[in-house]
Amino acid sequence: MSTIADKAPWLKDHSLQKLLAVLSTKGEEARVVGGAIRNTLLGQPVSDLDIATTCLPEQTLRRAKEAGFKVVPTGIDHGTITVIAEGRPYEVTTLRADVETDGRHAEVAFGRDWKVDAERRDFTINALYVEADGTIVDLVGGLADIESHTLRFIGDAEQRIGEDYLRILRFFRFFAWYGKGRPESEGLKACARLKSGLGRLSAERIWSELKKLLAAPDPSRALLWMRQAGVLTAVLPESEKWGIDSIHGLVKTEQGLGWDIDPLLRLESIVPPNAERMTELALRLKLSNSELARLESWANTMPPQPEISESGFAKKLYRGDKQGMRDRLRLALASARADALNDNAAIMRAGHLSKLLDFLDRYEKPKFPLSGGDLVAAGLHKGPEVGKVQRALEDEWIESGFTLNRDALLAKIPDHAGKI
Repeated sequence: MSTIADKAPWLKDHSLQKLLAVLSTKGEEARVVGGAIRNTLLGQPVSDLDIATTCLPEQTLRRAKEAGFKVVPTGIDHGTITVIAEGRPYEVTTLRADVETDGRHAEVAFGRDWKVDAERRDFTINALYVEADGTIVDLVGGLADIESHTLRFIGDAEQRIGEDYLRILRFFRFFAWYGKGRPESEGLKACARLKSGLGRLSAERIWSELKKLLAAPDPSRALLWMRQAGVLTAVLPESEKWGIDSIHGLVKTEQGLGWDIDPLLRLESIVPPNAERMTELALRLKLSNSELARLESWANTMPPQPEISESGFAKKLYRGDKQGMRDRLRLALASARADALNDNAAIMRAGHLSKLLDFLDRYEKPKFPLSGGDLVAAGLHKGPEVGKVQRALEDEWIESGFTLNRDALLAKIPDHAGKI
């Protein structure tokens, strides 16, 4: 009998044990299910704790309240109650069976059969249960697949996908996080055959899955298989003629230089730096305003020559976007480091780019010494003239390497005013 009692400190939590106990009296049962068990067995962090129970939703509500827990009926129609204990939420869901599915939503019936509940889930590694004492209940072969790092649909892959087409993207996302070697063949073939169903999904669900995939420690293999299956083109057509080869070098650079994983930077590495196409991408997938702004800034930022001087780079940064430039430089550095294995020039290029990135991280935008009010006080008439002169003076200040002081700039006002 398998157990995780000695591997799961979260299982010893008093509130969790109390909740499992109150849901497991008078002939009912409750077990932890899903990701917490998978991650524990794989030695990865555990964040969310989900519970499956034979209690009907109303019973869960009543029992949890009587035990002193705060309860929120977050998805009571589908059998899910959120129970909050000492600030930590637990999603508690009644055992279910699918009555009808349409590729996006499922009509469910509550039940008491643990095997039926397990078989309606997506992948074997996500359908493990654990009892309060740590005993693992495996009804679909999930333990063996965890041991071999195999991502496998439960039962017939096409049937599972037909119930919810998002499972195509989840297949590659979970493979990126937990799989090894080549994806399981039947699942891969089913994803390729049914990829047209992705068009029935909402943009929000697609982007959410893509972002989670791109947040994996190394998503490059998953992206390769997505491309082979035609799935990547279906959800991210911008990548089709651009390629995904550069993401491998980016991941290596992240690991080598200790950069934080950045899903949006990884996205930029596999799509063209074309502002119009990035706007279309962001609108199609309903990215946030900040994500859209970052993609557009990256696409509109012209990268500097690696050999540019620090003073020249400072001038470029003054009227540029710092985040867009950082993205450009990081991607260029990752590319140079990848080429450096066989190219001495790339080694030099990587060194220059590293220096520019260091400068960028230290850079603070200087403040122009004159305001519009200063120009009016110097005798200019309010209106367009002030803006034009101020812009001309600012250009001269930038060209000086930001060395012209306030008095020197004030002295130049008559010269510029006379040219307008």
